[in-house]
Amino acid sequence: MSAWVNPAIPLKSERQLLIATHNPGKRKELATLLSDLPLRLIDLLEIGILEVAEEPYGSLEDNARWKATFYAERSGLWTLADDSGLEIDALGGAPGVHSARFAGPNASDEMRIRKVLELMVGIPWPQRTARFRCVIALARPGEPPVLVEGCLEGYIAFEPRGVHGFGYDPIFYIPEFGKTMAELPLEEKNQISHRARAARKASQILKTWMADID
Repeated sequence: MSAWVNPAIPLKSERQLLIATHNPGKRKELATLLSDLPLRLIDLLEIGILEVAEEPYGSLEDNARWKATFYAERSGLWTLADDSGLEIDALGGAPGVHSARFAGPNASDEMRIRKVLELMVGIPWPQRTARFRCVIALARPGEPPVLVEGCLEGYIAFEPRGVHGFGYDPIFYIPEFGKTMAELPLEEKNQISHRARAARKASQILKTWMADID
């Protein structure tokens, strides 16, 4: 994953940050969002960790906390893990913590979107409110993780629109922009997304950690 490496940054363990996800879309977004930090961002495959930390809990907070601890212990590195979900009010908050597995463990983004739209048939626009929520956990080996959260409010569109992003982006409509998340260029999405909002908070914590060791 050479695109992640800033050769000007010395390869000290305290200057590395493990991005603990197997989702390429998340990896790309987080690498962009944290690119201004003087850290070498690495991923699980780069350091030979093939284990997948399951998400056994019923909340985004508990899953993020568990994944960050799991990979920090195995890598010995500062670790960032996140759990994100789409919460739809008309569906009682579903898919929520089950967003990635909503249409089955091996379902594609298209299959998950189709299931949501099928469940939303007949629901009028004012009742299609939803939010993307992201919880990021930052862990240092041997210490409890620190959690931050970002949230973005919107609506579930009647049909997919846009070609950018991943996951449920094509059906998440943002009224302020008059577009779905998938219609926004990556640079614009990275200013307003739930993950961007959580990442900005995480960045401040990482800066504090780095100041502590300088």
